[in-house]
Amino acid sequence: MSFFKKFFSKKKEEDLDKGLEKTKDSIFGKISKAVAGKSTVDIEVLDELEQILITSDVGLDTTVKIIERIEARVARDKYVNAAELNEILRDEIVQLLAETNTEQLEDFTFPDKGRPYTLLVVGVNGVGKTTTIGKLAHQYVQRGKKVVIGAGDTFRAAAVDQLQIWADRVGCDFYAKGMNTDPAAVAYETVNYAVQHNCDIAIVDTAGRLHTKKGLMQELSKIKRSMGKRMEGSPDEVMLVLDATTGQNAIEQCTQFSEATEVTSLALTKLDGTAKGGVAIGISDQFKIPIKYIGVGEGMDMLQIFNKRAFVDSLFKKSDKSKIQ
Repeated sequence: MSFFKKFFSKKKEEDLDKGLEKTKDSIFGKISKAVAGKSTVDIEVLDELEQILITSDVGLDTTVKIIERIEARVARDKYVNAAELNEILRDEIVQLLAETNTEQLEDFTFPDKGRPYTLLVVGVNGVGKTTTIGKLAHQYVQRGKKVVIGAGDTFRAAAVDQLQIWADRVGCDFYAKGMNTDPAAVAYETVNYAVQHNCDIAIVDTAGRLHTKKGLMQELSKIKRSMGKRMEGSPDEVMLVLDATTGQNAIEQCTQFSEATEVTSLALTKLDGTAKGGVAIGISDQFKIPIKYIGVGEGMDMLQIFNKRAFVDSLFKKSDKSKIQ
């Protein structure tokens, strides 16, 4: 590995570690208290561990799976030292995530279809859709791809302007029809622009909407159909952006949006601002939809490929604040 590859690999690792610091401190601080003075992993320890995982927003169903795995391991090994719980928990989560069988991206790439690759981005207001689109476009431009961003959020004040600023900032093409126009038409014409200007990828934004509002959710299906009318098979990908700080509500949003729009990928943002990073474990376990990207900071390069093993390794990496004695 060259010096520069080593440097950027190390930087990504450091960014991930820093981004997960709040979650790490929360989980391991509580585990340290749970095992203090314990010589074995008993029912009391397991009960406390269950509560720790649930309050870290791993989710009830996934937590039950993890606890059952640890119980089976304790029964099999007969004697497990409480001090080993950190490593045991790590191993079981790694194995659990490995069972999702989702494709692991190695870089910011997309399939070469011999035509523009089309990405429709959805999610509720405030999750970081615009920022994620900008950061993703930046990564593609850095790799020599011709990118166009379509401003399909035509209802929110300044949404079009914000996306234009991002396009100018990263140096990609931009398509918009202004405020209060038909978002389905914007989506159609963005795909058309991508075809006519030989773009490698078209990223279409949509208005944020509450997942409980059925009318707005149904409109996403119209937008998707509109893209398909201009180019068969479009959109190639429907990405749902989720805010990690919302914890279990992110799982509910994933459920509702996937039913309305056939979500094919996820981006989990704001991991650096929450102790609820365990939600990534729950989402990975409960849905067959891959988490492709995670946001671990505000910088333009702070959007990372979600690597399940690297995520767990970072989460369980001991620090001065999060040690099991």
